[in-house]
Amino acid sequence: MKKFINAHIYRNSDANEILVKNGVITAIGNNLPAADEVIDLKGRLLVPPYVDAHLHLDYVYTGGQAGAKNDTGTLFEGIARWHDIKDKQTFEDAKARALKGIEEEVSKGVQFIRTHIDVCDPKLTGLKAMLEIREQLKDNVTIQIVAFPQEGMYAYQGGDELVEEALKMGADCVGSIPHFEWAREIGEKSIHRTVELAVKYDKLIDVHCDETDDVMSRFVELLNALAMIEGIGSRTAASHTCSFGSADNAYAFRMMGLFQKSGLNFIALPTENAYLQGRQDSYPKRRGMTRVKEFWESGINVCFGQDSINDPWYPAGNGNLMNILDNGIHMAQTMSLPQLDTCLDLITFNGAKTLNVEVQYGIEVGKPANFLVLDAHSPFEAVRQRADVLASIRNGEYLFKKPEPSYEIELDLFRKTL
Repeated sequence: MKKFINAHIYRNSDANEILVKNGVITAIGNNLPAADEVIDLKGRLLVPPYVDAHLHLDYVYTGGQAGAKNDTGTLFEGIARWHDIKDKQTFEDAKARALKGIEEEVSKGVQFIRTHIDVCDPKLTGLKAMLEIREQLKDNVTIQIVAFPQEGMYAYQGGDELVEEALKMGADCVGSIPHFEWAREIGEKSIHRTVELAVKYDKLIDVHCDETDDVMSRFVELLNALAMIEGIGSRTAASHTCSFGSADNAYAFRMMGLFQKSGLNFIALPTENAYLQGRQDSYPKRRGMTRVKEFWESGINVCFGQDSINDPWYPAGNGNLMNILDNGIHMAQTMSLPQLDTCLDLITFNGAKTLNVEVQYGIEVGKPANFLVLDAHSPFEAVRQRADVLASIRNGEYLFKKPEPSYEIELDLFRKTL
């Protein structure tokens, strides 16, 4: 039995101790019973694990490969460059890169990942590699796989059939990319097919939706309507929805009322949306992010994700969700003092709700002892300082633990030089 003491527990200011037995939280409070091992957190912040709600693990570290250069910096050229790379990837290469990407994310506190895997490949190479990894690493990280047709369900011949095959093989979510199809009607057809497959195979939904500056790209409207009809809004996510950030207010506020009704989830990708969108704008230049502030303030579930790590769409990225959060709250202008105290939800609880893993997520009695120790003493300081993750605990055991920071020693040396 372990006891964590002198903790600042996120969302629970009344308690400072946690008791863990057999990988499960058995008590939260103050002056809890004795334990075999006592870990003094010295007032540091304890938060649930980070959730990366949107990542492409089959693309990681391909940004430097031949043919990956994206001269226009646009979504559509990125897709073309990936097509050239994909044809040459092997199972071994796909698996090795994905494992490296997961290791990078886990080293920064991520324990839950939803990854989109391109299934526009008759050999389904990336999917086969990820299915193997998901099982191999299940004790260290929870991975959800989206069957994602990067080149379109219908723009790519047989794409919808490959999505269905991926679901039969074990993918967790149905994906689509309606704004990439060759006509609006075909994009709508792909949304209908997405919902049909989700109902047929009892899967979650995550659509790359309206990832464009075109204010008339409104596939999220159809996705939301079909999700409401089927009663699966809480099991459905719309990723990106960049065009919704450019839509006029009359349309946007009507739709937000429907989003509240359906329970649809939204995923914004701050760094990549800002990098890819607005490429044809001069000034004022749009930053490409959906209406995060309005969603959050109206109770519509919204979270953040990394999206890419060094691929044809985005040359940077390292799985550090604190960096993603910092960028996102700046662009969304959600930095009032109350918001700074709760915005960690955007990379923790809100992501868990999007992934439908709430039953196993959170610092509560009876749930798995999964949490992080941040190098900060309050949520505000954690966000302001982009606090480092000092330890990641999974089922009561350390995934990693860093040495104690030596700030006081460094400060003493600094003072002596004054």
